[in-house]
Amino acid sequence: MNNELTQSDIRKMEEEIEFRKLVERPRLIADVKEARSHGDLSENFEYYAAKREKNRNESRIRYLERMIRSAHVISDASKEDEVGINNTVTVEFVEDGEQEVYRIVTTVRGNSLEGLISNVSPLGSALLGHKVGDVVHVKVSESAGYDVKIVALDKTMDDSQDKLRSF
Repeated sequence: MNNELTQSDIRKMEEEIEFRKLVERPRLIADVKEARSHGDLSENFEYYAAKREKNRNESRIRYLERMIRSAHVISDASKEDEVGINNTVTVEFVEDGEQEVYRIVTTVRGNSLEGLISNVSPLGSALLGHKVGDVVHVKVSESAGYDVKIVALDKTMDDSQDKLRSF
């Protein structure tokens, strides 16, 4: 796998694993036992649904543990005036003057619908290392691209709202 993750990503994964093991696992096991006690398993939808949820939880735990084991830890540190990972950036699209706000995150937390763009996405990788006022060309393909101007940069790291993307 060899995913690029920050120390913050790993901490969030470890917290999720702990929650799933200490809170979710006992609850889901109890749900399976309760559904099993209702009798004939061949026609017991509750039993199969509870079993599926329990298995989904165990699968997520294994996935997160594998991600942590195979992670390549990268730094989220950047110069005070440069765009880095976990920074919020306001950009203006040069073509139409429209402004958007994005947060540069690692791939495991990327969610463009919530303004979280990956550091390996075309826009994310183009912005990294640049400063407020820079006009950056974002290459989408060999023949297509667009320009954005970095309007503002927020270095505060409040990732309390960020969630790991569930696969």
